Amino acid sequence: MNAPLPNHLLLDVAQRETPAALIDALKARFLDRCSTAMVVREQHGRDESSFAAPPPAAVVFAESTLDVADAVKLASHYSVPVIPFGVGTSLEGHLLAVQGGISIDVSRMNRVLRINAEDLTVTVQAGVTRKQLNEEVKSTGLFFPIDPGADATLGGMSATRASGTNAVRYGTMRENVLALEVVTASGEIIRTGTRAKKSSAGYDLTRLMVGSEGTLGVITEVTVKLYPLPEAISAAICSFPSIEAAVRTTIEVIQLGVPIARVELIDHNTVRMVNKHSKLNLREEPMLLMEFHGSPSSVKEQAELVQELASGHGGNAFEWASTPEERTRLWAARHNAYFAAIQSRPGCRAISTDTCVPISRLADCLLDSIAEVDASNIPYFLVGHVGDGNFHFGYLIDPSIPEERRIAEELNHKLVTRALTLEGTCTGEHGVGLHKMDFLVLETGDGAVNMMRTIKRALDPKNIMNPGKIFSL
Repeated sequence: MNAPLPNHLLLDVAQRETPAALIDALKARFLDRCSTAMVVREQHGRDESSFAAPPPAAVVFAESTLDVADAVKLASHYSVPVIPFGVGTSLEGHLLAVQGGISIDVSRMNRVLRINAEDLTVTVQAGVTRKQLNEEVKSTGLFFPIDPGADATLGGMSATRASGTNAVRYGTMRENVLALEVVTASGEIIRTGTRAKKSSAGYDLTRLMVGSEGTLGVITEVTVKLYPLPEAISAAICSFPSIEAAVRTTIEVIQLGVPIARVELIDHNTVRMVNKHSKLNLREEPMLLMEFHGSPSSVKEQAELVQELASGHGGNAFEWASTPEERTRLWAARHNAYFAAIQSRPGCRAISTDTCVPISRLADCLLDSIAEVDASNIPYFLVGHVGDGNFHFGYLIDPSIPEERRIAEELNHKLVTRALTLEGTCTGEHGVGLHKMDFLVLETGDGAVNMMRTIKRALDPKNIMNPGKIFSL
């Protein structure tokens, strides 16, 4: 069972009544696509975070932008909160109905609308998932590189400004979203941006919405960049005698300008969990998983240089995976690390961290944090998109033991404080949601958060768009 929300997360939580008249109006408009069944509400009232809150009062299954607009208009009329829902993979409590309200599920809005292969762009409905998108565009010789691990929706990835394993080469959603269609708090449908590669036309509303976590509007369509599939792809794993050796290798790779596509760190705890979960026989030592994209000659050159750098830090047991099946096996193991960790301690929940620091400070931040968690005796896993200075601890706590949560939150606070001191951020990709609201103030200062509040109040005067997230009003 999930733990209740900590006291500091309850400051902006006040369940608002959802009038029966609103439920009746939603059922009249959406018929069987509006559900008040408890099992459906509970499904839409939880995510992958360790927090629990009462479920939404109703769930609307939208199939078009007009459906979303009509649902928001009705909610606005009754001043009832609206929480967008994709597939429920967020880690920071984004989906929780902390102030009550209705959930708008966009998973049925799953059409790829326009593939413009000549311009390297595609426009999709918000419920399209990244795997679905890549399946539909692969015949064009193109692909969408943003890979947060979970098969998230493009709408959710835009709302949380997601990134993932390929960010070191291809960037994050911030760099790859060109245009959006958004339903505002009043139910108006607006478009931001175009398919052009650049624009100086007014305020950059696309960037404002990307990362807004559903607090300013509901994203219904997304236009993103595509990239040519690399002529050659090679993946490799390399074991190291220590975390520091693996991190120092990564820093040298990035500082030398090697155009590596992916470089992921897994500590020995996580390798052990992954071996058991995925039936693998990886060496149970700190490990880098790497991937190289380009022409056959450039891939070979990159790989040889990285292998040389790794050897200088004690890296050994290089294993290559050149076939799609071998690469898929390796990356599936990495993406399943979270679930492997959860299964390693039955009944546990993971409190995930998401700090990101300048690459030159990565070793300092990571090694001190490892020493702290080792001393705490809290079980944990560690993975990192270390090519861009981002890494994640998962503190595996028993939710029925308050002391374990207290220790884990204390470890997280120390980690975030350290990252901010090193000019990093409290969240490299998961977003703020509920869990990092206090940290946002530490990172940006009261003045910046007050500016965000001003924007929120101007665009959502009734405070109905996913209220109680990012910051308290």
